[in-house]
Amino acid sequence: MKKFFYNIKKYFKYAITSASAELKSEISDSYLNWLWWVIEPLCFMLIYTFIFSVVFKSNERFFPVFIFLGLTCWEFFNRMMMGSVNLITSNRDLISKVYVPKYILLLAKSFTYLFKLFISFMIAIVLMIFLKTPFTWNILYVIFILPILYLISFGLGCILMHLGVYIEDLKKVVTILLKLVFYLSGVFYNINARLTGLIAYALLRFNPVAFCMNEIRKVMLYSKSLSVEGLIVWFMISILICIIGIKTITKNENSYAKVI
Repeated sequence: MKKFFYNIKKYFKYAITSASAELKSEISDSYLNWLWWVIEPLCFMLIYTFIFSVVFKSNERFFPVFIFLGLTCWEFFNRMMMGSVNLITSNRDLISKVYVPKYILLLAKSFTYLFKLFISFMIAIVLMIFLKTPFTWNILYVIFILPILYLISFGLGCILMHLGVYIEDLKKVVTILLKLVFYLSGVFYNINARLTGLIAYALLRFNPVAFCMNEIRKVMLYSKSLSVEGLIVWFMISILICIIGIKTITKNENSYAKVI
């Protein structure tokens, strides 16, 4: 792991530059430029809010922000998973010509998603002010939750990035699995309110996305405290997943160029 931290320090500037270039390329041919990073999540929030508050009569408090926070967490996780599957094969020219630790490619990719995550949380704060959602100091607990969401996403992303080199149809399989996880994560419903017993317990304890999403809503919307025990457990699990993913890539990265 010493080599990992050395490489992070060595290639950090490259990762930032790569992320910045990708963000600029996204908006280079758009009339609204960076405004799309605000418009897109807001539009999805409005769609889901209409469907579940008007059509399905949801009575969840502060429902627009509830939905928005769920979508924000989900989109980050979803982008990390989908963006990692073919990351090595899509960068075959770079990999064949220059040596870069392969997890640095995912690190650079994650910075673009983190930037969008930051924008979404800024929008969430504005929505909370507009809807007169009560603010408490508990909102600061978010700084302990987001690192866990990031580490889990990064670790799983490393594993998927490795498998994506050898399994051609992996992206299709991941797409299907992510659809399942999406509906089991409580993006547009409150797991505690809609489900009971073992099902609710299992979703909030064994689904990291549902856990992080639920904790963020607790501290931001409902002024509740963190589940410290759950946070510690998932932090340890996320570190373990990262170690497995990083070691897997480090062990096999010299053979990637031959495969792709």
